[in-house]
Amino acid sequence: MKLNLPVVRLLIQKDWQLFQKQLALFVLGGIVALALIGLARPWSFYLGSLLLIVVVVAAACFSISTALVDERKQQTLAFVMSLPVAPIDFTAAKLGANLLTFGVPFAVLLTGTLACILQTPLPNGLVVLACLLFAYVLFAYSLSLAVAMSVESEGWNIFTMIVSMVMINPFLMGLSQIEAISGGGYREAVVSWSPAALGILFGLLAATLVIFVATAWHHARKPAFY
Repeated sequence: MKLNLPVVRLLIQKDWQLFQKQLALFVLGGIVALALIGLARPWSFYLGSLLLIVVVVAAACFSISTALVDERKQQTLAFVMSLPVAPIDFTAAKLGANLLTFGVPFAVLLTGTLACILQTPLPNGLVVLACLLFAYVLFAYSLSLAVAMSVESEGWNIFTMIVSMVMINPFLMGLSQIEAISGGGYREAVVSWSPAALGILFGLLAATLVIFVATAWHHARKPAFY
């Protein structure tokens, strides 16, 4: 079955236009966090890092909750079903819209974080830690999105988002237990990728890709919207 690309494009544009102002606020919050990190002081680095994590996590949860969870509560699916759109078109539009509304601030903040580390007195070794952190957030986002598209229960959706994002702290603690990552590597003046760090990074990215592909394949095969 072929996609109705004009309708899919319109549905994606609809979500982007509805949420672009809120997403701009997330980017602004991220810029404030990066400004604090760039001061390279212990207190500002801690405060900025915490704020950056909060902003990225909030952007992920906002994208999923507004485009899927709230839409079900407001029962706007009936309007979509009145359009010349098939279930596969709706799936493509929702995946595309979510990837756009989260992907844009995610990419901006990731690029800004790497630039902040490389262009300030901060040790360049922090690039490894930053990439691993953003890779985990992307993985947690993909998992939450897959559940939100498959499960209509608002409680389970919120539970998945909270658990997957709260696990950031244990994830960072786990990294601190890996000598190849925590043994001074992120304090070095050069970016040094250990086999352990590369394995975790590619593992997270591979898991994220598998989740997205599996979600798209599962919903594309559905003969109806429900």
